[in-house]
Amino acid sequence: MKLEEKVILQYLDKAIKAREEAYTPYSNFKVGAVLVDENGVETSGANIENASYGLSNCAERSAIFAAASKGMRKIKIIAVVADTSKPVSPCGACRQVIKEFAMDDTIIILGNLKKDYKIMTMEELLPYGFEL
Repeated sequence: MKLEEKVILQYLDKAIKAREEAYTPYSNFKVGAVLVDENGVETSGANIENASYGLSNCAERSAIFAAASKGMRKIKIIAVVADTSKPVSPCGACRQVIKEFAMDDTIIILGNLKKDYKIMTMEELLPYGFEL
């Protein structure tokens, strides 16, 4: 599946909007994510911090867990945005969680607030990811 640039930019806008809901009193590093599941349903998420840093949750996982709790099992598209100089990249934990729900042709859009972006495949994002 290939996306037109205008569609990519629309998903970046949605991730930027999701980023506004981030709860980041400790790092002030806000991240937003939006995904589209196999049925075309969109779900967004933002990172949520906790005073015990290990209990924080990234935007990607917030969106995925919210969608999965409503029955989503496969991600068609996921876009992630942060205020970075280059397109933001998911942490290792998020990469593995994305892999759990990715399809062979899942489109992963990494972006920033300037709407610079990079399109990646799951294999590019997490080569040799854990599988059973």
